[in-house]
Amino acid sequence: MKSPLDCKYLYGLIGYPLVHSFSRDFFNRKFIAEDIDAQYINFEIPDIGMLMEVIAEHPNLNGLNVTAPYKEAVIPLLDSLDDDAAEIGAVNVIKFIRDESGALQELRGYNSDVMGFEKTLDGILTPEYTSAMVLGTGGAAKAVSTALRHQGIEVQLVSRRKSEHIMVYEELTRAIVAAHQIIVNATPLGKYPDDNLCPDFPYRFLTSKHLCYDLIYNPEETLFMKRSAKYGAKTKNGIEMLLLQAFDSYDIWTDNY
Repeated sequence: MKSPLDCKYLYGLIGYPLVHSFSRDFFNRKFIAEDIDAQYINFEIPDIGMLMEVIAEHPNLNGLNVTAPYKEAVIPLLDSLDDDAAEIGAVNVIKFIRDESGALQELRGYNSDVMGFEKTLDGILTPEYTSAMVLGTGGAAKAVSTALRHQGIEVQLVSRRKSEHIMVYEELTRAIVAAHQIIVNATPLGKYPDDNLCPDFPYRFLTSKHLCYDLIYNPEETLFMKRSAKYGAKTKNGIEMLLLQAFDSYDIWTDNY
């Protein structure tokens, strides 16, 4: 395999830590199958300020995905945002706009999580789903909340810290949980290798009327999903959303968005 610097196009993922990257495997298989002179690599950076060093050292870089904890922190380093990213205040795709000589002209941020999550709800949402509870307040939670509101679903955010319009787990009663038919884990709790963790949610209040959606895809069945299923809730993981987000990322980078 070529060195990343020898490829015509280079793409990658920034985040910390990056224990496992579905994106790297997915894109590199795609490039080989379609005979595209490109590679996708991980940039595990412990500080978002190192992004500019990554860019300077890789002049063939044409696009990046962004994962935790940098979906919000990366915004001050970008030149512009698309409408969804600006509304949400979080970015998961960066497009490099270069001139004919290859000189970097602009870094533009996008959020494909919104569209990816919305598409995964096709065929799932029925009239009884009118309200959702989103666990977490980070970039993923903001994208999911926006997607749900686009579908006319009311959203209640839940976190470990209470603030205006945000509930804490200790406040969740049986009646409150019953009033929110969709529960989304938008926290990193339960992600490999910490798959023995899950949000401190009152799972005993769940019923067969609930849909519990975990954005995590590794492991395939998280502890959040297992505990939800124990009380009869329908469960779904984040692999479909990840795939759709990957497709949208490539379309953004190649002007097909």
